[in-house]
Amino acid sequence: MLKQRILTALVLAPVVIAGIFLLPFSGFMFALAGITLAGFWEWTQFVNTRSRLLAMVPPVLVLLSSFLVLPTDAIALGELHTAHHTMLALGGAWWLFACLLVVTYPDKSGFWTRSTLLRYCFGLLTLIPFFWGVVMLRAVNYAESPFYGAKLVMLVCLLVWAADSGAYFAGKRFGRHKMAPKVSPNKTLEGLAGGVALAVVVAWGAAALFGIPFSHSGALLATVVLTVIASVFGDLVESMLKRVSGIKDSGQILPGHGGILDRIDSLTAALPVFALLYLWLI
Repeated sequence: MLKQRILTALVLAPVVIAGIFLLPFSGFMFALAGITLAGFWEWTQFVNTRSRLLAMVPPVLVLLSSFLVLPTDAIALGELHTAHHTMLALGGAWWLFACLLVVTYPDKSGFWTRSTLLRYCFGLLTLIPFFWGVVMLRAVNYAESPFYGAKLVMLVCLLVWAADSGAYFAGKRFGRHKMAPKVSPNKTLEGLAGGVALAVVVAWGAAALFGIPFSHSGALLATVVLTVIASVFGDLVESMLKRVSGIKDSGQILPGHGGILDRIDSLTAALPVFALLYLWLI
């Protein structure tokens, strides 16, 4: 299994990096929309539905409708207006609420575990702001520097990957205090601290390498820490929903890794939260 995971990662990582940097903006949006819809398809397992195909209709309509509200060209997306702020705020508010769901699980989970509609809405709140958060980051300074936004997206990917690695090794060596034992017994506070520490170092170096400015060191530190915490809860939310639904993996499309959601669960939280902080709040 470990060998399979490594081989898949060695193939997947270059494809992701190439997609971020080499695809034209329209192609990038199209590819990301495909990933988002694939995530929705896997999410349909978390709701009680007679037909997964019919369950895909509302997400597709919502995603298409969002194109009527938000612009699709890079230049317009790079200029934040009310619609952009609303989408960023929606993503941030959802992940604050999602953290509460994880922390209170299973004691306070009855109101949503028994509701198909709420779990359906959770999917929309997870994946729609994810899509637009990534697109908005990719569009930053597009006219002046077409690859600047790609560097921002890559920066988030790097800090999430670093956080995962740091959390794994720190948790394995020092882990004692469980973060959310009813959701994911292997995650510890020590692992989280190790993940944050490595992510800060990697983000600092990557920001310097990519020429990504932050207003001050405190802004970089706050952005990285909050983004990493969000990424952890992105993973925990999916684990919680899989536990409620009795599912081990969201899919089998990626050998050794499971489904699309199993690979992007951390990013579905990290990217919109980073976008909110970098583009608007900090």
